[in-house]
Amino acid sequence: METPANGTLHHVELWVPDLARAVGSIGWLLERLGYAPHQDWPAGRSWRLGPTYLVVEQSPALTGDRHDRRAPGLNHLAFHVRDDAEVERLVTEGADHGWRLLFADRHPYAGGDGHYAAYLEDQDGFEVELVAAEVR
Repeated sequence: METPANGTLHHVELWVPDLARAVGSIGWLLERLGYAPHQDWPAGRSWRLGPTYLVVEQSPALTGDRHDRRAPGLNHLAFHVRDDAEVERLVTEGADHGWRLLFADRHPYAGGDGHYAAYLEDQDGFEVELVAAEVR
């Protein structure tokens, strides 16, 4: 792997209340987006794409049982997706993996005109934005 560009994310770590549930939702999505399983330990998993990896961990230091995207801290993660058709496939398949579509009344332009994206939330309150790189 070549040296990452200065400022490239090294990793993101999400503390989750239920590791198995997070692997089923977040892990599924990451693998569909091209991330490969990277690390595996009793309290966590990670997936890598290029120089960046994403961790889900069920830490014993966790307080609370659900992520609140409207509280200070992480609101959502946004991912590039190949095209609008792939965004729609992920929305449809995601329902079987614990994801629900947010802002359904404004989908797929909830982010504004010309911004084709889906906003999904999993059972633990984590939100992702799937942004189409190309609209056909």
